Parts: sequence; structure tokens; C-alpha cells
Amino acid sequence: MAKLFSPLKLRGVVFKNRIFVSPMCQYSCDNGMPNDWHLVHLGTRAVGGAGLVIAEATAVSPEGRISPHDCGIWSDAQADSFKSITAFIEAQGAVPGIQIGHAGRKAATDLPWRGGLPLPVEENGWQPIAPSPVAFDKGYPLPRQMTEADMDRIVDAFVKAAERSYSAGFKVLELHMAHGYLVHQFLSPISNLRKDSWGGTLENRQSFPLRVAAAIRKVWPDNLPLFVRISCTDWIENGWDLSQATDFSGRLKQLGVDFIDCSSGGTVPDAKIPAGPGFQTVFSAAIREAAGIETGAVGLITAPAQAEQLLVTEQADAVLLGRELLRSPYWPMIAAIDLGVDLEWPNQYKLAKPVRTPKNG
Repeated sequence: MAKLFSPLKLRGVVFKNRIFVSPMCQYSCDNGMPNDWHLVHLGTRAVGGAGLVIAEATAVSPEGRISPHDCGIWSDAQADSFKSITAFIEAQGAVPGIQIGHAGRKAATDLPWRGGLPLPVEENGWQPIAPSPVAFDKGYPLPRQMTEADMDRIVDAFVKAAERSYSAGFKVLELHMAHGYLVHQFLSPISNLRKDSWGGTLENRQSFPLRVAAAIRKVWPDNLPLFVRISCTDWIENGWDLSQATDFSGRLKQLGVDFIDCSSGGTVPDAKIPAGPGFQTVFSAAIREAAGIETGAVGLITAPAQAEQLLVTEQADAVLLGRELLRSPYWPMIAAIDLGVDLEWPNQYKLAKPVRTPKNG
């Protein structure tokens, strides 16, 4: 059995394999409501054989959306709309997961295929909030600096989103603390310029993110795993880096977080990122060893042998695929053939399953 297709158990959840669908924004909602697009998009990847299917970054409040067309889970109606999706994913033998987050100063932007530029208030935009009144880039609005009351409100929004995620049928919850969005904005000295107890030292900058994680672990069921996606570096001098990310991951583990989804970047628009095949696996390997926590590798993982190798060499405990699963939703089925694994196909698709020819000897 290839390591890629071996089961992984976290708390009371068993993933049938280590191929996880990375959360990918679809920008296809009205008023934050998931719809048939999400059922087909996520359901197809479950049919394709992934062990975990994570729904896109889902906003905990209306102001926390990246765009007006993002998914949300700030209402019971939104949670109810997810129920048919989670039921379908589970029926295919996959685990349904959801990523929840808040965009902070990167909120209120247009659709990516329309340029993704900030939207003015008169064009369905709104004023973002952030740890500090520092805009993400030229042309972006100046965010309002968060008050203590704002922090209380956002923590409560995360908690309620977690509770709704459970009621919607999700078995994995991932907190979005990466890519320059709100929680990452607190972590990075580039975006957090506060002089109070929420900024400055590494310990202070971690305070709000750890508060969010602790509050959610209290309401998320003990038998279900809690994931956190982090950016392991800002890719800029004097920014957030692997050393700080490793310390943070250890603290998250102490709070009951089970899995670190290791990504990078997003704090500044002009970071020089050395993107290439598996370029972020060094982060998952380092955090896995130093913090003693299960990790996931993500970023330009495209070949079955590549995914298998990074698991066998213990650089990560699972792989998260994004663009490759957009191109090929049935990648796990093909990967199994490449790795010599006799993966069970859905009955409806077995007519197309290639016949394996035994090798001589």
C-alpha cells in the first residue's frame, strides 16, 4: 500500500487516504449562501476519491468576506444550505471539512476575473478592519484599526461559525490564519504595528490568534480534529518567518489543534516567492519535527510520485491539492493506478476503470 493511500486518524476521524482537497474560493455566492455550484464542485472531488474535502474560505461575518460573492456562515440559513453538500461528500466516503476566516484589510474586493481590485462603498464595497490602520497596497482603502470591542465581536463570530459548521455536518474545521487575512495580520510585524498588548513582541502578536483558537477548541467537539492553515513566512525581510511560525504551531498544539496546514505569503503584494514543485514542503517538514504536530504540505504538488515521496520521507502527513484538483477532479483515481494501488471506484464509473495487468515475475 502506498503511503498516499494509507489511512490517517486524527481524534475520532479516519481519513481513508492522505489526499486532501485544499480550500479554494469560488466567488459564486449570493449573500454568502452556498448553492448548486458548491455541491457539484465539492461533490465531484469527493467522487474523485479524495480523503478530505475542505470547503472554501467561509466568512464568519459579512465584513469578513474577501468579495461580496464569498461563502459565509454567519447565519443559520447558510449553515442549512451546506447540509446537502456535507451529506453528499460523506456518502462518497470522504470527510467534509470547512475553512472559516475573516479577510481583515484584504476584504471588499471585486471578483478575480474582473481584476480583483478593491470595491468602493458605492459599488457594493465596505470599509475593512485590521489590527493597524495600514492599507494592503496602493489603491486599497485604509482599514479601521480594531478596538477591544471589535476583537470580542470577531472572536464571538468565529465561535458561532464553528458551532454552525458542526450543525451543517462538517467533521473537520480549519481556521484560516494565513495569506495575509485578518488573523495572519495580527501575527505579522508587517501588518501589526500596535503598541498595546496585541502588538510588538511575538507573544503579543500571537495573543489574538491564540485567543481565537482556544475559544473554538472549547466549542468544537473533542472527537473532531481542528486544523489551522498558516503562512510559514511572509517572504519579506523583517516579516513573519518560519521560526515564529514554528513557535506559534507549538502553542496551537498545546491548545488542542491537531493539524497545521503549511502555506506561505499573502501579507504584501510584491513578495518574491520562489514558487516551484513542492516549494513549501520545507515548512511542513520543519514544523512537523520541531512542534511535534501533524502537518500538511500544499503548493505545486502535481505528480503522484512526488506526493508519495514527501509522505514517505516524512515531510508531511498529508498533501493538500488545489489547482491540480481543479484540472483533474479524479486525480486520486489516476494516482492510485500510477502507484499500483487497487482503489475502489464508484459503481457508476467502474466501466471506465483500467484493467491492471500483473507484471511478470
